[in-house]
Amino acid sequence: MSVTRDEFSADDLHRLAAASKDAGYCRRLQSISLVMQGWSREKAAAFADVDRQTLRDWVERYNDGGPDALKTLTSPGRRRRLTPRQAEEFGELVKNGPDLEEHGVVRWRCEDLVKVLADRFAVADVHPSTVGKWLNKMGLSKLSTRPHHPQKDEAAQEAFKAGFKDKVKAALPAAVKDKLAKKTLSLEIWLQDEARVGQQGTLTRVWAERGTRPAMVRDNRRQSVYLYGAICPARGVGAAIIMPAADTPSMNEHLSQISLVVAPKAHAVLMCDGAGWHAKSKDLVVPPNITLVTLPSYSPELNTMENIWAFLRGNRLCGKIWKTSTDIMNDCADAWNWLVSQPERITSIGTREWMVV
Repeated sequence: MSVTRDEFSADDLHRLAAASKDAGYCRRLQSISLVMQGWSREKAAAFADVDRQTLRDWVERYNDGGPDALKTLTSPGRRRRLTPRQAEEFGELVKNGPDLEEHGVVRWRCEDLVKVLADRFAVADVHPSTVGKWLNKMGLSKLSTRPHHPQKDEAAQEAFKAGFKDKVKAALPAAVKDKLAKKTLSLEIWLQDEARVGQQGTLTRVWAERGTRPAMVRDNRRQSVYLYGAICPARGVGAAIIMPAADTPSMNEHLSQISLVVAPKAHAVLMCDGAGWHAKSKDLVVPPNITLVTLPSYSPELNTMENIWAFLRGNRLCGKIWKTSTDIMNDCADAWNWLVSQPERITSIGTREWMVV
């Protein structure tokens, strides 16, 4: 047994071994380098913790193919049932959802996708659990759906975000624009909304054992109040008021509260939805340090106050039994005070990249 290749020295092989993260490859290279340095077969094999025949096989592989021939070979594994193009098409099919008339279902189950694989891709005998693993590898997971209004206009939403800066400038009074140009006034972006909080509350997700359905108390009575809230994500501050109804007088009270929290020498651009008691009411009293900007219709996704409500409901305002409206108001106040004590939380939840002026 001898090494016949001479384009690499023993030191070259040692350097290759030191640079590799493949432990088996390193051991083979070092064993060959020891043979090239004159070590006996027994001693070199003992160093590598193999028998002499294995060392002889390594030398032959090196003589035939050089250092690359000593690399650890990995099994190619079982041939993929779906080609890359088929896997991409399958993933898009799953993400787009089924057609009731064509597929007979309104949501995909792994059992349904087994039939799709057989009919569309001629891939048969796939177990539903295997389909689930394929979907996980594609980055897909079964998630709770988020409702949206059937008249939602995504193009209008994108246009609003793209033209947000111009829309704000168009809404500002001339006197405010002059002060902004002279830099004697700063601009704050605020978001406003109200949420009904009451005895017929909401449920939330909790940790529990797989295969179980944990219980959470939910009152069937309907006494409630309205929590009016607004946040300024840039400053991490908020303003809220609890009222018995969603109407113009309540909105006026909330606007008064917001105006007190707006920073000195600042003007607030307050974004709100198109509810009748917001910007459309002729009896609405808007403080001089606030300008209202109405969001596109059916676009709760643009108002990050919706995310604030979801956060408060999921962490402070669910799984409760309230005997009176006073109890509801007290818990709403506690929940809001807990939120505003975390400015970084308001900034994290409320900030969006497009909200810049």
